[in-house]
Amino acid sequence: MRGKYDALQWLMFQMGGVGPMLGQAHHFRIYAPEKIEYAVNRYTNEAKRLYGVIDTRLSRHEWLAGDQYTIADIATFPWLRSWQNQGVELDDYPNLKRWFNTIAERPAVKRGVEVLANARKPLQDDKAREMLFGATQYKRH
Repeated sequence: MRGKYDALQWLMFQMGGVGPMLGQAHHFRIYAPEKIEYAVNRYTNEAKRLYGVIDTRLSRHEWLAGDQYTIADIATFPWLRSWQNQGVELDDYPNLKRWFNTIAERPAVKRGVEVLANARKPLQDDKAREMLFGATQYKRH
């Protein structure tokens, strides 16, 4: 039963910290139409802090929730795939890097990453940016 609660704890860490904060890092570092130094630094530093928390955890355990691969690992891994865009150097987090590479080598993960790579389209114009980040998304239908 303890493993279940450890997995839920780390899943909540992903949902309440990793996802929102790394999403902000991506936005301000990559997508924002103007680079706001304060925001870039704030979310880059937060990304590094979160990577540090994960690295510390993985210095004591093989997986986030302990000794088994769980939904916590599955939910966290995709957010860390863009570490360069978050201003992070993976070599600075050796335990996380081991964990990341182990997950990346899983056959199902490789297949999933390939599906994403084939479907992903870069933002190529102002209309696409407006749809994703502008006022259009807030219009009532």
